[in-house]
Amino acid sequence: MLAAILAAVAGLMFGLDIGVISGALGFIAKEFQASDTAQEWIVSSMMFGAAVGALAAGRLSYGLGRKKALVFSAALFVLGAICCVIAHSITLLIVARAILGLAIGIASFVAPLYISEVADEQRRGSLISVYQLMITIGILLAFISDALFAYSGAWRWMLGIVAVPGAVFLVGSLFLPDSPRWLMLRGRHDEALETLASLRTTREEAESEIRDIAAGLQQKQRGFSLFLENPNFRRSVMLGIGLQIVQQLTGINIVMYYAPRIFEVAGFGQDGQMWGTAIVGLVNMLATFIAIGFVDRWGRRPMLIAGFIIMAVGMGALAILLSLGQDSGTMMHYLSVGVLLLFITGFAFSAGPLIWVLCAEVQPLQGRDFGIACSTFTNWIANMIVGATFLTLLGTLGASHTFWLYAALNAVFILVTLAFVPETRGVSLESLERKLNQGVRLRDIGR
Repeated sequence: MLAAILAAVAGLMFGLDIGVISGALGFIAKEFQASDTAQEWIVSSMMFGAAVGALAAGRLSYGLGRKKALVFSAALFVLGAICCVIAHSITLLIVARAILGLAIGIASFVAPLYISEVADEQRRGSLISVYQLMITIGILLAFISDALFAYSGAWRWMLGIVAVPGAVFLVGSLFLPDSPRWLMLRGRHDEALETLASLRTTREEAESEIRDIAAGLQQKQRGFSLFLENPNFRRSVMLGIGLQIVQQLTGINIVMYYAPRIFEVAGFGQDGQMWGTAIVGLVNMLATFIAIGFVDRWGRRPMLIAGFIIMAVGMGALAILLSLGQDSGTMMHYLSVGVLLLFITGFAFSAGPLIWVLCAEVQPLQGRDFGIACSTFTNWIANMIVGATFLTLLGTLGASHTFWLYAALNAVFILVTLAFVPETRGVSLESLERKLNQGVRLRDIGR
């Protein structure tokens, strides 16, 4: 539990860096006279850096180990935050945000992978969901920090304060044990057994799991060559890629990056925009506890389907309310907030944590680093596209039609889940891998 929580602090840093820009963006635009396009670049440069970091993370994680990769990402978090503070132009701010993106890309790859490899199957879903909880806590803290600093317009403090928890993350990562599965990959059998014995209830349990890991390591990590040769591995990689595209196209990050702008469209003033955004962060955090409490009881598929239904309803209702215009009255303004919070709730207990859980679970050990690198890279490319196009969509289609688009996408994702997503609750990683390699349909590999 302690190892998983320490690794999940990577999620806290992830959330802080996602959240702080929403409050800072308006002040940055004012100081640098930034256009909508420049603001989109400031937001999306972090996602570009994250995509590059995710690509590098597979080799870094395999070569140095999960622990050292987390330490490296923590150092980049601190560096990027400091660079944001001293940036004196839009260009330098974009570069600083890209450095933060590198850190997030590495951490978002390594942290769920590390947790999946140190947790047992009974608690794996809950512990990986802790990673998503830490993201939501980071977002909430960022929104509250932004609201407080907004009174003085101190956007550099908004961005720079991230260096403090970054330093804590750096120190904490130094005390993590190495992943037993990574140690086995490197041929360090005795060390892997001792590490796993410290992470399990009994030594017999650790010895049994080591034998399962060893059986799954008859073939070496081959990554791209395995992808080319093995059609079953290609299926798991494509599932991971598809799930990450789905997560981003729910529309969650347009809310996280541009929440004040959405509240402005709904008719709220400056204070209402900032504190409304903080409430979004609070609901996002609280609803994540639903996933932690029930993902290993109810299962992944039912919770995903329920989440997509709620998100489709929330986005559709917001589209209807926004079509009525800002002059529709105070009650409509608060109804807009209510349905936006409904959407956030649906995401926070379903697609937010569970897609990271599934992407860490479905990849076979021989190609796990490559598979998760592909899905994480896809997450950030899709994230960058969403972040770089939202203001343009808003200006071109209008608020109502933009949110109708995201409502329709969430409805489609219900069908995608039914057709392709397996139920992995209570199933060992080795069992999932065996059925995948036997050619069992993706949605049935957990049965």
